[in-house]
Amino acid sequence: MWYHKPVVNKELLQSLPNLRIVASSGVGIDHLDLKLLSSFGVKVSNTPFIVSTDTADLGMALMLASSRRLVEGYEMAVSPDTENFPADWLGTQVSGATLGIVGMGTIGYKVAERAKAFEMKILYHNRSQRKKEEESAVGAVYCKKIDDLLQQSDFVLLTVNLTPQTHKLIGKRELELMKPTATLINISRGLVVDQDALVEALQNKVIKAAALDVTYPEPLPRDHPLLKLKNLIITPHIGSATKKTRRTMMEEMTESIEAGLAGLPIPREVL
Repeated sequence: MWYHKPVVNKELLQSLPNLRIVASSGVGIDHLDLKLLSSFGVKVSNTPFIVSTDTADLGMALMLASSRRLVEGYEMAVSPDTENFPADWLGTQVSGATLGIVGMGTIGYKVAERAKAFEMKILYHNRSQRKKEEESAVGAVYCKKIDDLLQQSDFVLLTVNLTPQTHKLIGKRELELMKPTATLINISRGLVVDQDALVEALQNKVIKAAALDVTYPEPLPRDHPLLKLKNLIITPHIGSATKKTRRTMMEEMTESIEAGLAGLPIPREVL
């Protein structure tokens, strides 16, 4: 499966009686009904670890691009109407700012490692607290309550799996808890954020900006209000989109398929 296609539903499974394994690209498995697949005796694999480095890199890239207004700056620099560069055209400093990471799994931790190099203060909220030595290595402080993280962070970066618990995790209430100078960055899944609430928050300057690699749906309808906002950057779900990583993902999927067909233990099987 690539980009959640083909859709694996009951009808497809009934039409493929010899199906043994579904190999899905990427980390998220929210598009798969694991109980349904199991009832048909079909195993599932994904590629959870190889994508983490590139996705963390993109999270940092979105934070830097948004804070320094790179898209607006590019448009100004190449516009045929530009005659001079305004002296009061300013961005936001990243170094020394507070980064709140919601979801400190493999990707979240790699973001923290990168943020440490920018001398950022790092807060994180997770289902469980990391080991003290892991926290110390990146200088991260655990927030048991997400509200505490939202209220203190200059940048809030989302890197959680999409589950019933994280569906629209960031809504109107959470956005209003954030600083009016804060930026929301989402590199997880679009449905982790209530997009209608985000549109209102950006329009009304409840928060300063947002940078999204994920939306719902993907791509957004061309008349969607998010696409009309100046204080927003959207990229086309490219967290893992480097040549090396995508090739390795394909190799890992092939390895899992071959093992599944041979009746061998499946690498990276989703249990």
